[in-house]
Amino acid sequence: MNFWDFIVDVFWIYIFFAYLMILFSIFRDLFSDHKLHGVFKAIWILVLIFIPFLGALVYLISRHKGMTERAQAAQKAAQDAQANYVRSVTSSGSPTDDIAKAKALLDSGAINQAEFDKLKASALA
Repeated sequence: MNFWDFIVDVFWIYIFFAYLMILFSIFRDLFSDHKLHGVFKAIWILVLIFIPFLGALVYLISRHKGMTERAQAAQKAAQDAQANYVRSVTSSGSPTDDIAKAKALLDSGAINQAEFDKLKASALA
């Protein structure tokens, strides 16, 4: 095996993995599309199994707009869920509650006056 055989093998391995990634994205899209009925999903899967390269190419050409819309909707839903989670974790209530908690920490000696003033200012901001 010489150097050029190795380069050709690396090229075909790259093509194979790229094809697998395309297939996985097609299958993910097929199963996330709630408007497409089960019979048509089965037909697409059979086409992708028996005529893989042509089937993938036809799927990408014919359904690319829907794939993009579903991917964007899923990404937006994930971002909204993450933002809601962060808001639920970081919001501790009203500024009055935050100041009361900071005052309790000051009274217990866990923080000093400068830290209390900083927490108070951030709660009122």
